Amino acid sequence: MMGAGKGKTVVVGLSGGVDSSVAALLLKQQGWHVVGLFMKNWEDDDDDEYCSSRQDLIDVMSVADRIGIDVEVVNFAKEYKERVFAEFLKEYQAGRTPNPDVLCNSEIKFKAFLDHAMQMGAEKIATGHYAGVREFNGGFQLLKAEDGTKDQSYFLHRLNQQQLSKALFPLADIYKRDVRRMAEEAGLHVAVKKDSTGICFIGERPFKEFLMRYLPPKKGEIRCLDDDRVLGEHDGLTYHTLGQRKGLQIGGIKGGKGSETGEHAAWFVAGKDMARNVLYVVQGHDHPALLREELQADQLSWVSGVAPHTHWVYAAKTRYRQADAPCEIEAVDDDACSIRFATPQWAVTPGQSVVVYESRVCLGGGIIA
Repeated sequence: MMGAGKGKTVVVGLSGGVDSSVAALLLKQQGWHVVGLFMKNWEDDDDDEYCSSRQDLIDVMSVADRIGIDVEVVNFAKEYKERVFAEFLKEYQAGRTPNPDVLCNSEIKFKAFLDHAMQMGAEKIATGHYAGVREFNGGFQLLKAEDGTKDQSYFLHRLNQQQLSKALFPLADIYKRDVRRMAEEAGLHVAVKKDSTGICFIGERPFKEFLMRYLPPKKGEIRCLDDDRVLGEHDGLTYHTLGQRKGLQIGGIKGGKGSETGEHAAWFVAGKDMARNVLYVVQGHDHPALLREELQADQLSWVSGVAPHTHWVYAAKTRYRQADAPCEIEAVDDDACSIRFATPQWAVTPGQSVVVYESRVCLGGGIIA
């Protein structure tokens, strides 16, 4: 691979983690002129115990020094607030559960960051995502990563041809364990740094506590979907999501008529009535109310720019940590599509993304309606 870059400029998004650090290292080894870019996307509570951005920047500078590349720090907090966070709150207020990482990739990393990199005279941008891109039939395809346990194509499914034409994913064919090994061999101290989890701007902080700052509590009833009994009180529909089990505080209440489960089977969120401010729950993980064979999606985005065929066997995910499920697209137009699965899917959640695959190729998807 040596010399693949031939001195051309690539701007790498550096987060302070091991993945983006090794992405930069690999590109440097391939002969690219590598410039690191550290994005500051969130400013509301930088002094918060959960905000790691200061430490992340220190880690980025240390890695850049070790690899021998320059770093620029850029502030996208304003763009982030307008394009990602405002949308995130709007969706939660409407009772849906959005995926801000999907929006962050299409609006910030591959839009604001991409524009900035092109102004710097870069040929390409790169990130430490586990995904791949390849040229095919005069266009570009988004691919799953070789390491299936780490594949992040789900979060990148809204990227278009123009964005993919400029993107490099150096970790496409590398397994996570080897990424850590490479970092260690190169003397990068982030080799042992723990992976960040959770939503980009929330980090490790308790999610409900965070949401409460922006969407105040509004108490209402928790009712059993099967017999409409009142089982307890919730403090806001926005804080709950389909399939949720923890934090309901109604454990130990017996199921009603129609419940075939024993006394202590867990309760799960099965629906929200926004108009009446009622949270509906059912008992048992495999309750029929939690299973769906079909879904509608809107806000569609297809990687190739063309919708997939209808009545063709594809696979899809309705949440990130999920095996691909065989399905077919029953109908599709510019704005919406309906997808039917071969077997019922659990807790299909409005606001989350459904992402369609044909083998290793990510075709795109939409927002579950």
